[in-house]
Formats: sequence, structure tokens, C-alpha cells
Amino acid sequence: MALIDRRTALAGVVALFGTGVFAPIARAAGAAQASKIPVISEGPPSVAVFTPAQRALMTALSDRVIPTTDTPGAIAAGVPAFLEKLLADWGSPDDRVPILDGLAAIEARSLKDYRVSAAQATPAQQDALLTLAMNDQLPKGATFFEAFRQLVITGYYTSEIGITQEREYLPVPGEYNGAFPYSKVNKVYSA
Repeated sequence: MALIDRRTALAGVVALFGTGVFAPIARAAGAAQASKIPVISEGPPSVAVFTPAQRALMTALSDRVIPTTDTPGAIAAGVPAFLEKLLADWGSPDDRVPILDGLAAIEARSLKDYRVSAAQATPAQQDALLTLAMNDQLPKGATFFEAFRQLVITGYYTSEIGITQEREYLPVPGEYNGAFPYSKVNKVYSA
């Protein structure tokens, strides 16, 4: 019994975002469906996309989008490395602009409001900064937030942790029970 791989999962996640999918994700998924690429997470990025400070902030914000709860979060799933690799190998320099500009806007706002780098801000402060971006209350914040959210979700739900721990993988689900009580459902299934 073979587990679902990242290439297959990537195609499924793209369907979640529809026509508004961030371009690097769409490119990687298209190549994955054509079996032109190895698993995306293999090897280092072709270029460094982030400075060390940007990488620390991107990592902290990834953890706020999908934090550790009763299942591992974005950091444990390797989302920050995936995100940089996807932007490096499947994103054009123009595709990176909203992410880099958004990180800069969040950093500037954190320094102004909290007098601390956003990577060192408290989780509540980081949530507030992401909310400002989501509500387009930072320069080009909504553009950043949507692209960043898609990257984090894609990285997480195509990782081994996202496939096997957050969701329950059943290659052949059990019998059909149309009267199964919703209160007994523990996880969403992926196949």
C-alpha cells in the first residue's frame, strides 16, 4: 500500500484555491501532474529568496498560520523550507515581490507598534500583524496575505505530516454509513 506523495497532494491542494491560485503553486502543480519534477522538497532552493531576518519572520508567521495544536504545525511539517524552495524554483522574481514586500511591511509595522522585530514579537502581536495584512491595512497587505496563506497551506497539506497526521490517510476508506453521527468524526479523510 503506497502512501500519497507530495506530487499527487499538490494537484489536490491547487483545486482548493481555484482560479486564484498563486502562480508558483500553479506552475509546480502543472509540472507535477505532467511528472516532470521530483518531489518538490528535495534539495536546496536554486537561489536564496530570503535574508536570514526575512527567513526568521517567514518562519514565525508560518507558525501563526498553522500553529502546533494536537497535531504538529507548519514548522514541524517543514513549511518554511518548502515555501522558500517553491518561490526559488517555481516563482519568478516578480512572484516573490508580494511576499518580500509584505514581510517588509509587517516588519516596519512591528517596529513602529511594538518596538521589536516581528520575528521576536509575541504570538498575539504576530496575529495582529497578520490580521492587518489580511484586512489590507498594510501596504499591499491583502496581496501578501493571500499568497502567503496559500503557500503555507500548500506546504503543510502536501507534507507527510499534513497528509498523515492532520488528515487521516485511507487509501480505501471503510464501508459507507450514511447515518454516521457527525459528532464521531475525528479527522477529515484524504485519499
